[in-house]
Order: sequence, then structure tokens, then C-alpha cells
Amino acid sequence: MQKPTVENLDTLEPNTWCKGCGNFGLLRALKATLAELEVPKEQYFLVTGIGCHGKLYNYVDVNGFHGIHGRTLPLATGVKLTNHELTVICAAGDGDQYDEGLGHLPHAARRNIDIKLFTHDNKVYGLTTGQTAPTAIQGYRSKTTLHGAPSPRLEPLKIALASNASFVARGWVGDLEHLKGLMKAAIQHRGFALLDIFQVCFTFNREQTFQFYRDRVYKLEDEGHDSSDLHQAWTRAQEWGDRIPIGLFYQENRPIYRDSLPQLKKEALIKQPLAPKGLEKLLKEFM
Repeated sequence: MQKPTVENLDTLEPNTWCKGCGNFGLLRALKATLAELEVPKEQYFLVTGIGCHGKLYNYVDVNGFHGIHGRTLPLATGVKLTNHELTVICAAGDGDQYDEGLGHLPHAARRNIDIKLFTHDNKVYGLTTGQTAPTAIQGYRSKTTLHGAPSPRLEPLKIALASNASFVARGWVGDLEHLKGLMKAAIQHRGFALLDIFQVCFTFNREQTFQFYRDRVYKLEDEGHDSSDLHQAWTRAQEWGDRIPIGLFYQENRPIYRDSLPQLKKEALIKQPLAPKGLEKLLKEFM
């Protein structure tokens, strides 16, 4: 087993993100986080979807799978339930996770499956050249909404809280130390964790820039927020405008999904015999 370092997490794959992309900061924070945790490099498993974020799979030298659009959570669920000794992290885009893949979020949250979802939230479909994403602010102009986005933005933190998620947080790429702390807390949390990350797309979103967030974000911990209070978390999640909160909104310790499954509590499924007892008798009943 090899301890991860920022250096040995590098790959030889050339990076093709646009200059100034917020993903560079997110990548840096993720590598620094993995390097600081006491988890062997071979025990990490990274699942990515379709979008600019999906290239993260190419730039972090850990086990992983690059899946199809919107399906990071079901893929990660399969990985975790098969081998729960792995630390499973999902990287998804706002379009990938909150549009195509939105239906998977409430179920992963309510079941409290022990996977970590880091969403790259830049409010555009960057890979397909800048269409309006579901988290875009109402009125946002793009090539698909020339007169401004007609609908209110989708609010992922509210969805996660309403779905009984046991860990809900938000960070942004303009404060890497703070973001790294949230990533570490999410990974160490026993249960499902959503970390929504404000990411900046210089190429297609000229409205939600670094300056936009610097002028607005504030840290919940600086204002005495109680992350064990669901009501407080819901109230803070509704804040949007001149002040936008980041940090840990809510955390609860409760049993995870596999705790209620006796066939998984004993040991990882991958280590169990392939032929369960009584299978031959069961097959004969259908012959």
C-alpha cells in the first residue's frame, strides 16, 4: 500500500482545461486533501461523469471509472457496496448531476450510502460550449437563453437537506484551504456527503466570476452556525444575493446503508464466496 502524495497523484495525461478554469484549483485542493489523509492510494476510487469535470479522472492517479452522463452516483453505489473498504468519491458537473442525474441524488442521500459527491458548480455546460445549466441564476444569458434564463435556479443544498442527507456543505475554488478542509470533512464523514463547489468558467460564464464570489461569500463558521441544527441549515441554504454562505451546513451521524444489510456487514462483498449456500437447491426449483 502506498501513501498518496501530491507528486505521486500526478499523471502523465496532458491537461486540456481552458486557461483560468476553476477546475485547476479544485484539482489542486483534491490532491492536497488525499495526500493529507491516512488512506492508502490504492484505497481511493474516483467516479466521474460527462463534462469538463470528467477529465479529473485523467489527472488523479487513483483507481477510478469514467461513466456516462448523470450516472456517477449509481456507479459509485455499485462500487461501494461491492467493496466497502474503498473510499469512493464522485466528481460531477452541475449539469451532469443536477440535470441528467438529479433523480439519483435523493435516493443516495436518504439511504446514507457511504460515498462522497463533489459537484463542480459553474452554472454552465462548459464541455458543450456554454448552455445554461440548472443552477444558473434566473436571467442568465447564454446561447440557449438569449433573453435570460426564464426559470429560478435549482438549489442543490435544499434538495439534499430535504432528502435527509447526513452531510451537506458548500465551498468555492477561490479559497483552497477552506475547500480542502471541507473535502477532508466530507471524506471522513461516515455516510453520504454532498459538497457543492462554486467553480468558475472563464470561457462561457462571464457573470459568476472570481470577483462575483469574493464580493459575496462568507463562512458559516465565522457567524456561529450550528451544523447539527437542521432548521438553521435550511435557513442558511435559502440565503442568496449580496451574501452567499459557504461551509458545513449540516452534519448528522446515523447508520449507513450497509449497516442494515447483514450480507454486507460481515465483510466486503468482493471477498465473499461466489456461490451462496442453497443456490443449487433454489435453481432446481425452477428447472
